[in-house]
Amino acid sequence: EVQLQASGGGSVQAGGSLRLSCAASGFTLDDYVIGWFRQAPGKPREGVASISGTDGKTYYPGALKGRFTVSRDNAKNTVYLQMTSLKPEDTAVYYCAADWGGAAYDMFQRARFDYWGQGTQVTVSS
Repeated sequence: EVQLQASGGGSVQAGGSLRLSCAASGFTLDDYVIGWFRQAPGKPREGVASISGTDGKTYYPGALKGRFTVSRDNAKNTVYLQMTSLKPEDTAVYYCAADWGGAAYDMFQRARFDYWGQGTQVTVSS
């Protein structure tokens, strides 16, 4: 079965850290750009970070760079999102998506993606 699965969410206090994982099964992530998104209740979906498959270049569309770091381990067929200095406003459901080819910087302009993972809840309390 081909699927993308996000995991690693949980509840933390402000200032804490979490590492999310996005694992693929049934296909190889090597040639895919992976994007992390999040959606808080009542707010639109937001791009968080992306990483290309070919050269590992990363892109952060908002102001999260410095607190959030995206990385990949192709040997484990997994992409990670390390989140530090978490704030209550980071509370959201986090999703990962995979799309074949292209660059990390245009991931969030794409209209569709090849695969979506189910979300993982991140809750940050003050």
